[in-house]
Amino acid sequence: MTTRPRNRYGYAAIVGRPNVGKSTLLNRLVGQKLAITSHKAQTTRHSILGIRTLPGGQIVYVDTPGIHQRADHAMNRYLNRTARNVLRDVDLLLFLVEAGRWTPEDEAVLDHVRQAGVPVILAINKVDLMKDKAELLPVIAELSGRMDFHQVIPISARRGKNLERLQHLVLAALPEGDNFFPEDQVTDRPERFFAAELLREQLTRRYAKELPYALS
Repeated sequence: MTTRPRNRYGYAAIVGRPNVGKSTLLNRLVGQKLAITSHKAQTTRHSILGIRTLPGGQIVYVDTPGIHQRADHAMNRYLNRTARNVLRDVDLLLFLVEAGRWTPEDEAVLDHVRQAGVPVILAINKVDLMKDKAELLPVIAELSGRMDFHQVIPISARRGKNLERLQHLVLAALPEGDNFFPEDQVTDRPERFFAAELLREQLTRRYAKELPYALS
């Protein structure tokens, strides 16, 4: 008699410094655009849930504002606090970094990740931008030594590279449990929220020099 695999359900927060590709990754993993993106840091200002139902369970991804070291403005302090609060309420962290680039802000995020007390998957993003793929193995080895990660995986959120494998690793790391959301639900936010966010995205992209950034 074969044993049926047990269903898994839980929350996985996508964390990292600004502009590392968190929102792009969320959109790819969920299969549609939920989080707005731009070249400006701190474009994400809210924690957005992205729900993905798979044959083996349900993953609730949480997109977070980028954690950074500058805390000289009230907006920056608020966004950092929002991101840190998320870390305490999830089952798994998906720590996103950029291949070949480690900054003091990455180190600051890692400090918070270490204190979370939950499994951490390190996703090394933007591997498509590496001209010499032979450099990837030393990058993986160097980053793997910074913490005892649950898994380490190279990806390209923009190109969709290795994301199916990443999704299976996330699901396998979640606790057993029944799905909470309907299969066809992809987020907890209303349509009005996304209409406002899409407008802000266009303002940020087209008029970044004309409008004060704090107002966009």
